[in-house]
Amino acid sequence: MKRLQNLSESTLIYYAILFAVLAVIVGFLAFLGVVGLLARIALILFYIFIFLFLLSLIAYIYRKFSR
Repeated sequence: MKRLQNLSESTLIYYAILFAVLAVIVGFLAFLGVVGLLARIALILFYIFIFLFLLSLIAYIYRKFSR
């Protein structure tokens, strides 16, 4: 809480402007349809991560109990 009191007004204005610009950029990308493409790419990467995680987990269990 004390850290929030130490923030200057110019810092808060900077972050407000930054988030406003980011919101405009994301809104523009949403109108272009790019967000749907990025969501599909994120989903594919998520499935790849899950597959590699399960593969490494199986390899770890196999090495641990094969001794």
